Amino acid sequence: MSKKKNAENSKKLLSSLTLIIILGAWYVSTDLLELVSPKMLPSPTTVINTFAYKIKGGTVPDGSSLATHIMSSLKIALGGFCAGSIIGVPMGIGMAWNDKLNKFVKPLFDLLRPIPALAWIPLMILWLGIGYSSKVGIVFFASVIAATLNSYAGIMRTKDVHIWVAQTFGASRKQLLFKVAIPTAMPMIFTGLRLALGSSWVALVAAELVAATSGLGYMIQMGRMVGRTDIIFVGMITIGLIGLLLSKGLETLQKKYVKGDI
Repeated sequence: MSKKKNAENSKKLLSSLTLIIILGAWYVSTDLLELVSPKMLPSPTTVINTFAYKIKGGTVPDGSSLATHIMSSLKIALGGFCAGSIIGVPMGIGMAWNDKLNKFVKPLFDLLRPIPALAWIPLMILWLGIGYSSKVGIVFFASVIAATLNSYAGIMRTKDVHIWVAQTFGASRKQLLFKVAIPTAMPMIFTGLRLALGSSWVALVAAELVAATSGLGYMIQMGRMVGRTDIIFVGMITIGLIGLLLSKGLETLQKKYVKGDI
């Protein structure tokens, strides 16, 4: 077995051990010793039972099953993420490749970049109402920054020697972009997409506080209002698991179609 394989197995074992220790400490402090009030920290047994109840279609206390909340959240998070990626990736590439576009767009981008996505909530409500569009708009602003920045950085990392070699063989500027610069930037672009996806889920909870009637963020908020910490934990764990699965999906696509390190 290679050293690389051994290192990967050791890493997986260490990660599993860490998770087991955390779950064990959680179980002992809540179920066995009862050191923490259930209102402050539910036991893992309670969370698992609530998880099973919501998966089976339970609607108490938030009015919908877990599947309904997941579908509602995915619709918002993926809508904002896709919009942010579709706009952010070409914008980042264009800014890095075209100096005139960079001088025109970058000042505005630098002004908007420090503004957190949550600050857009009042404007999204005024501009788009309190429906689906405003929530997607909030998630969009959370994801477009990461997609743009990493695409820009990826193109800027293109080595001059690669450009010179392609020019020596008579490549046009369009060919330089699509045959040299963009393939070189793909690892960074995918990194930006994964960061944008993570930002989308971060903004999701806040977006679903805007007059929502379903969604994982709404479920967490309802759990807080009725003092059900187990519901809050179920929502948080579900967000984490779905975010992890989506990130792994992007990572798999990168490994399959993109040359370079992840």
